[in-house]
Amino acid sequence: MTETVVVTGGLGRSGRWICDRLAEDYRVVCVDLDHPGWEIATRDRIDFRAVDVTDGGEVRDLVSELSPAAVVHWAALPSPERHAGSRVFETNIEATYTVLDAAGRAGADIVWASSESAYGLAFAAETPLPAYLPMDEDHPMVPEDPYGTSKVAGEEVAKMVARRDGVSVASIRPSWIQYPGEYTCRDVAEGDLAGGAGNCWSYVDVRDVAGIVAAALDAEFDGHKAFHAAAAENYVGRPTADLVEECWGEVPARCELTGEQSALSTAKADGLLDWTPEYSWREAADADVDEPSLLAE
Repeated sequence: MTETVVVTGGLGRSGRWICDRLAEDYRVVCVDLDHPGWEIATRDRIDFRAVDVTDGGEVRDLVSELSPAAVVHWAALPSPERHAGSRVFETNIEATYTVLDAAGRAGADIVWASSESAYGLAFAAETPLPAYLPMDEDHPMVPEDPYGTSKVAGEEVAKMVARRDGVSVASIRPSWIQYPGEYTCRDVAEGDLAGGAGNCWSYVDVRDVAGIVAAALDAEFDGHKAFHAAAAENYVGRPTADLVEECWGEVPARCELTGEQSALSTAKADGLLDWTPEYSWREAADADVDEPSLLAE
């Protein structure tokens, strides 16, 4: 019997790529605030539920009904600049607590969207120099914005659920997600270099995001683990250390970057998940790839 995986935020832009990828191996229940319609033909192995993931009763009811093997929590307000800060923080942490708590109590393993913004480079009034490069998942997390702080708090919830319920929880920290044929990061590369300092010019293709979620569901590990999802190189096409020095006037005392190597190390995902990024801006920026549809054609 095919196992069920619940994906919150599944109708979101990156969420639908995750649902599409996971439907290769699982029955996927795509959860979002709205349902795509009752008179529609769904794809094989994909179903839909309209649920407010900040509502504990609705979430517990859903998880109880479906008894999923795993839950992928991808629903969030993705920036501190589109809504009031209190709304961003409260929505993100309430949704994360509610979904992870229900999943853990049901014995479902969890993969959820944390963020590179947890480190505090993005959205800071003055972008701080990283403590060391490349950054690994142990780099200090010192955000000063509600979005990054909601992800730090969310990872504490993830640790609590893993301790309490004995499930595995993967906190994926994606870099700036890009889409085939629509690499907006290249606009930064050709414009103001400082505009990319908030994540040291790193990025990740959405197909690699879907791939690391699938890899985290397949892997066997205990407790809570955080993993970077980032492309292998920066999106500018110049040595990363040179970009750092040009922007900050110095590099960290510990700087072990080679060439265009990404500022975000993915060695941990390689070692524990057997995942490495496949896509580069050099091919993907102009790629002609259809966005996946979760409905029957």
